[in-house]
Amino acid sequence: MDNLIAAELQTLEDRWRDSGLQPWLEQLPQQMARGFSNTRYGDLPRWTEALAALPEITPEAVQLDAARVGCSGTLDPVEREQLLSALQGLHPWRKGPFQLFDVHIDTEWRSDWKWDRLRDAVADLAGKRVLDVGCGSGYHCWRMLGAGAAEVIGIDPSPLFNVQFRAIQHFLRQPSINVLPVTLEQLPDQLKTFDTTLSMGVLYHRRSPIAHLTELRETLVPGGQLVLETLVVEGGADTVFVPPGRYARMGNVWFLPSPSALCVWLAKAGFLNVRLVDVSQTGTDEQRATDWMTFHSLAQFLDPDDPQQTVEGHPAPRRAILTADAPE
Repeated sequence: MDNLIAAELQTLEDRWRDSGLQPWLEQLPQQMARGFSNTRYGDLPRWTEALAALPEITPEAVQLDAARVGCSGTLDPVEREQLLSALQGLHPWRKGPFQLFDVHIDTEWRSDWKWDRLRDAVADLAGKRVLDVGCGSGYHCWRMLGAGAAEVIGIDPSPLFNVQFRAIQHFLRQPSINVLPVTLEQLPDQLKTFDTTLSMGVLYHRRSPIAHLTELRETLVPGGQLVLETLVVEGGADTVFVPPGRYARMGNVWFLPSPSALCVWLAKAGFLNVRLVDVSQTGTDEQRATDWMTFHSLAQFLDPDDPQQTVEGHPAPRRAILTADAPE
């Protein structure tokens, strides 16, 4: 793992030299060391062993816009079992799905459905630099690279998600995409370097949502686009729900605004051209337990007698997607 991280850092140093991201290079080696610290994360050695156990297979085809590598039926039984065992060693898989040769990683979330809801609202990514905040294993990073982005950087503090990304990258081998074990707050101030920034499923975990929106704005070039997805509730521009305890068994949910209130927040944070793209109730066909994520999922977070409510009696999860532009 140390050699892999060193190679990634060298690649980023070469790519970011004389760019707006060069200031990040001063902090990134320490952030990578902390994010992949065996002493901090006791399961990390097991995950890196699974990563090292992946077979060396050169794919005959790659579909970045579908997170698909190779074709089914091309592996011999030994290769398939080696691949399956290594990937299952990285359980749980939350965001996806991914198709690696004969192995379909049926993740907890159908993130492809979310991509279908937002893709037409995303500004043209051809030749653009993209940041995905809280990217998980990087599913949407791959989709944006497949949509033509010149560079995609995902950030997520979870070491497991970072290792999962590297498992996919082991086969895709794309030089202009990285997932790094850092948070938005750890980025240098006022980078103003990314053409598009995504924040999906993060805002409601923040104690200060306006501060989060401001930090997102400061990652963007003037006129750059924010794509925001978060939990919402029904109501008017002054409706914000603060769960008194847990929400859908999550203890770190702070503020759930209405879509209208969220538009006000974005304007308050300095964004322009705020647009509501989609509002959808999350169903148990979109978020569910699978063989690749065997823990409790949405079905266990909802009232069994009334799926329109969480087990705590709150409104069932609804998610909104909005876009907005950084000021020129």
